Amino acid sequence: MDPMTGTAFVIATTLKILVFFVLLLVFVALSTYFERKVAGFIQDRSGPNRVGPLGLLQVMADGLKFILKEEVEPGGANKKFFFLAPVLGLVPATVLFAVMPFASPAPTRWGLMEMIVADVPVGFLYVLAIASLGVYGIVMAGWASNSKYSFLGGLRGSAQMVSYEVALGMSLVPVLMLVGNVQMPEIVSAQQNFATGPAAYGAWFFLPLMLTAFVFLVAGLAETGRVPFDLAEAEGELVGGFHTEYSSMKFGMFFLGEYAHLITTAALITVFFLGGWDIPFWQGDNIRVLADGTVIGEPTWWKTLLTFGSFAVKTLILVLFFMWLRWTIPRFRYDQLMDLGWKVFIPIMMVYIMILGLAMYLLDEAGIPVGWQYSGVLIVLNLIMMVILIWGLDRGMIVKGATSRTRRRAGGIRGRMTPTAPSEVD
Repeated sequence: MDPMTGTAFVIATTLKILVFFVLLLVFVALSTYFERKVAGFIQDRSGPNRVGPLGLLQVMADGLKFILKEEVEPGGANKKFFFLAPVLGLVPATVLFAVMPFASPAPTRWGLMEMIVADVPVGFLYVLAIASLGVYGIVMAGWASNSKYSFLGGLRGSAQMVSYEVALGMSLVPVLMLVGNVQMPEIVSAQQNFATGPAAYGAWFFLPLMLTAFVFLVAGLAETGRVPFDLAEAEGELVGGFHTEYSSMKFGMFFLGEYAHLITTAALITVFFLGGWDIPFWQGDNIRVLADGTVIGEPTWWKTLLTFGSFAVKTLILVLFFMWLRWTIPRFRYDQLMDLGWKVFIPIMMVYIMILGLAMYLLDEAGIPVGWQYSGVLIVLNLIMMVILIWGLDRGMIVKGATSRTRRRAGGIRGRMTPTAPSEVD
């Protein structure tokens, strides 16, 4: 079956935009409910349970509250940028989904419909470009509010984003090295094991690229601006950070933008490192459309639904993982945040990229084909580097145990406090 073209392609793309945008907004709204339930579970309380069955209508009540509340604009604020900032906080996170393949292609009477809104040739670069726009909303909100707390939050947010944007971009270079293509469907295809057609690595990239997946996870979490990386908000220090002066639906847009970034980050990790919509241990979903229009595999609607469920489940698990982190890990100090980005992640990724390039060169020279053997060597290499990284970050607190370290420190203090004998003074 040939790919969809012409008028059918335009109509299908329009429908995908409308449906997926509505589903994304619904998922974002429900994620606020899930987080409050997760927080309640961790804190041994019920969470939302009054409005509607199981508190499900609490989301609608919150939305109405945002819409009906009085909108307050601080004196001296720049009205144009004050209004534009919430939009820039929400839109980049939503338009990122345009290049994400969320299911296997589906057959129609007009041709094969790929489950991606826009399969642009530069999908990889599109992700980096759009993701970098999120900081503009934070900086603009902090500057335009005419508030010292908002301004300080904007400065922190800009420094944080700049620091981790570099590590985030560098963590995707190894993915590009393995795939050799910047199109998002090609990244998903490379993580599958095809019986025919181009060879793939036969493993999700979180195995042969374990270290870079870890760096992307942490840097992506920092990009969302959530605990433990919420230095731009820091309620205990800056009242509310960059959105202190916002109210009504403008604050609601920042609120929705945070969860949209959360879902987007989880979806990006799914695509880059968890096989996208690939179902593990099943070859029936290995469907791919080549550049010349050749279709590998047998596309069906039930396979499309199953692969969409696989993509949604992976994304949901990551979202719940991020929520769990928020309610269990304390906030980093500002100096710790910057040190982790500039002194740890960026140097590590520079060394890692060189080592990975050397390993790939040696594997190619040895004549090892792309597949499980190739991935196995990279998995062993990444395990060694992960052990070294964790050992260095641990600093003897967990691996060796904090007890012995505390005893040594206490012994040193007692030694310094022991009075010196007169004979020793002479």
